[in-house]
Amino acid sequence: MSRTRIKICGLTRPQDVCAAVEHGADAIGFVFYPHSPRAVGIEQAAELVALLPPFVTSVGLFVNAAEAEVNAVLQRVPLQLLQFHGDETDAQCARHGRPWIKAARMRQGVDLVEFSSLHPRASGILVDAFVDGYGGGGKTFDWSLIPEGFERPLVLSGGLDVDNVVEAVRRVRPWAVDVSSGVESAKGIKDAVKIAAFIAGVRHADG
Repeated sequence: MSRTRIKICGLTRPQDVCAAVEHGADAIGFVFYPHSPRAVGIEQAAELVALLPPFVTSVGLFVNAAEAEVNAVLQRVPLQLLQFHGDETDAQCARHGRPWIKAARMRQGVDLVEFSSLHPRASGILVDAFVDGYGGGGKTFDWSLIPEGFERPLVLSGGLDVDNVVEAVRRVRPWAVDVSSGVESAKGIKDAVKIAAFIAGVRHADG
């Protein structure tokens, strides 16, 4: 079985970035959505990204951000992957010249294959729970809504934590998992023990 990649999202402190890297995270996510309690400013994000060693991917999360807002971040912060959680079109996501993934907010009636077809240039599709607002709600969704044999790289998000990630990986077999609130002691404050346990759970599920 292939190794499930792991992204830790919503980091705001140097010590949390270092803990995630130390315990084996593949990607670190930084939130550029002002309404999120995990939002970071441009200079703060630049300092945090500078802590990342080679082969750990820096990811920027945006929600319905204007082109100029994203470009302002990219001028200062060397993000390697963009993650769009709003109502962005394929063209709006692709115009920044960086690889990107698109989030689908899953609930009954969402056709993931159709959603995926609307974003052909995405590097992958992230599936998250539908909540009021965008992301970071700590809610799971019915994983059976993900169609069998979904052919694109799938990033599983939404309410994952150390208690359910083993089952999640074994049932869904995603390309990657994305966790935020599930490894926190408070909003925007990560817990190194929870990070270590979460990553160990993914590796256990991988076999």
